[in-house]
Amino acid sequence: MTRPARDDRGQAAVEYAGVLALLLFVALAAIQLGLVAYTAQQAGTASRAAARVASQKGGADRYVESGKAAMSDWLADEAVISEAPGGSFDEVKVTVRVKVPALLPVFDFGDATRSTTMRCD
Repeated sequence: MTRPARDDRGQAAVEYAGVLALLLFVALAAIQLGLVAYTAQQAGTASRAAARVASQKGGADRYVESGKAAMSDWLADEAVISEAPGGSFDEVKVTVRVKVPALLPVFDFGDATRSTTMRCD
């Protein structure tokens, strides 16, 4: 009695490779979402620190440095910190824009932007 010939050799390896690629993509997507949240948090921290310094007397020229110092170095290099016009004379509004890093070219979340308004001392 002989067994019939089967052509499904290697099927498990092919299925494993397909599932592994899918799991890798899902893991990278989860890490990317974490990077988006972290970048937004860092932009908020920088805007609060920069607005705090800009609201003090003599701090108008040091707010950019203090905002970048409050961030992680690898995000601070790409950060754009500016004082937004339109506030009243006793307030200062600082806006921070940080590019969200992308792990894969598929992911492009643009910039994380946060603004903080503080009363001047």
